Amino acid sequence: MLSDKWQTSRLSSQFIKAYLMEKTKIHILLVEDSPTDAMLIRQILSRANPSEWQMTHVERLSEAIDMSRENTRPTTDDCQTQSGEQQRFDVVLLDLHLPDSTGLDTLKEYRSAIPDISVVVLTGLDDEDLAIQAMTEGAQDYLVKDQITIQRLLRAMRYAIERGEILRKLRDSEERSRQALAKEQELNELKSNFVAMVSHEFRTPMTTIRTAIEILEYNNDKLTDDRRAKYFSRIQKAINQTLELLDEILFLSRTETSKLELYPTPLNLENFCCELIEIFQISGGNQHKIIFNYQGECTQVEMDEELLNCIFTNLLSNAIKYSPPQSNILLDLLCKDDIATFRVQDQGRGIPLKDQPYLFQTFYRASNVGTTQGTGLGLAIVKKAVDLHGGKIQIESQQDVGTTVIVKLPLHSVASSK
Repeated sequence: MLSDKWQTSRLSSQFIKAYLMEKTKIHILLVEDSPTDAMLIRQILSRANPSEWQMTHVERLSEAIDMSRENTRPTTDDCQTQSGEQQRFDVVLLDLHLPDSTGLDTLKEYRSAIPDISVVVLTGLDDEDLAIQAMTEGAQDYLVKDQITIQRLLRAMRYAIERGEILRKLRDSEERSRQALAKEQELNELKSNFVAMVSHEFRTPMTTIRTAIEILEYNNDKLTDDRRAKYFSRIQKAINQTLELLDEILFLSRTETSKLELYPTPLNLENFCCELIEIFQISGGNQHKIIFNYQGECTQVEMDEELLNCIFTNLLSNAIKYSPPQSNILLDLLCKDDIATFRVQDQGRGIPLKDQPYLFQTFYRASNVGTTQGTGLGLAIVKKAVDLHGGKIQIESQQDVGTTVIVKLPLHSVASSK
């Protein structure tokens, strides 16, 4: 017949090998207010390969909860050495009757505060109904103190830890599945929005082109030169709208597939802004006046001109699109402390406060855009281009007053390295 010592040693070794092969110690939290009962647990563990265990003893439930939350080991059992390591407890041996809590409420309160550590209940009551209730409330096992043996204690802790690990893995797997499902739903919604947006935004210029061509084809001999020029202008504008939309979609596609990189080159920011404004003023006629102011040394910087053009073409287009005719658009530039600070300010309809947290989401448009055409891609593209520069963007807006967009970019950007 096997001796108790041999059986205990084999059980303890199997436990260690089966569960924590990479851990040097198994960390136990004993919550017990009786010195006699605590000494009993201590003696049992000291006989079962004491080098494999590290036990911390507290007498109150509040101490157990605080210690479990902090995940520290301020004190250790007298048969263990002090360790400065901060490691989670593997199992809690919890007496149900403590100075600050009693009965099942002790287990409920601990499990409510610390749901991820396995609990083995210790009690002086040999009560089957209480044991069932304790298991229902989340205990992994139930031990009656005067019936505890080495084998029972080790087996209870082993099963508690193993079941706790299985439950944690199941929860982790469930959370990963939930996140994957949410991501899939988000992607499906984006695809639906994309199809709807593309269908709508392409249909408008294509209808304009088709209509203008049909008029030119069947009524050319009846049109004056001015009318022909007007229809050709509409065709050209519709083509430009379509190309701009394709460029936006291509830009987003490149960012999503990580194929868009930063290529900074020497640039004169003052000249860049002046040329951009000139293009807008020519294309927009006299509907809006863009006023440019700059301070600091902005003539020798290193930025990606293509991305920079993307940023401020979108911002100025938005400022013009949502501002009343004959209003002013301000573009301010300050170069200081190796940072270029741009401010694009309009006197337009502004953005409702409820919409402002979502402005950089793809396809999102403010609730007050009305019939003004747009894809909801512009600010999403701007944000990605700013991020590629390692910069920051901030939007300040008040409805019916206007919007100010502040963009801060480093004067000397670092090229992408892939």
